[in-house]
Amino acid sequence: MFVYEKRLQYPVNIKTTNPKLAKIIISQYGGPDGELGASLRYLSQRFTMPLPELKGTLTDIGTEELGHLEMIGAIVYQLTKNLTVQQIKEGGFEDYFVDHTTGIYPQSASGAPFTAAYIQSKGDPITDLHENLAAEQKARTTYDNILRFCDDYDVKDAIRFLREREVVHYQRFGENLRLLTDKLDEKNFYAFNPSFDKKCFNKRKAGK
Repeated sequence: MFVYEKRLQYPVNIKTTNPKLAKIIISQYGGPDGELGASLRYLSQRFTMPLPELKGTLTDIGTEELGHLEMIGAIVYQLTKNLTVQQIKEGGFEDYFVDHTTGIYPQSASGAPFTAAYIQSKGDPITDLHENLAAEQKARTTYDNILRFCDDYDVKDAIRFLREREVVHYQRFGENLRLLTDKLDEKNFYAFNPSFDKKCFNKRKAGK
């Protein structure tokens, strides 16, 4: 069960609108390495994790990613609040505005809408944890790229916080991977399915 506190995980107080910046930051709302995909990935993977410690990590991080999604939505909203037609034109925001006005819509910076194809839930704990390690690094890189185009302190402050959390999540998944591999039977390290491995081994011995 989740408990919702009616506040952002980190404050977002942007004083200057900037639709051009909003158009790239929206990628962390619904883009390929964004917060929506991260939350769905982890909250789906947790069901098949074999250890309670791993389930707990995925639940914790998955719910935190929902908080990050809320932060990104707040950033985009504040960057596009009360835009004039001239600001929309100057910021190259016409394409987004025509489809969504200034509503918050899950899409990438290139305009592609969110798709479940962005996420993976394989059901194998080793595979899923490696997927998550890569996902956190891709999200960190995306925040790095956003910061390269951002000169507004209020925006950079919130984006830097989100970037730091990606690094922390990467570290926690690394800890989980080490914990998991320590507890798994080494002979079944990759498949994590002893009965399946045994059948395959017996078939090889029989020359089948």
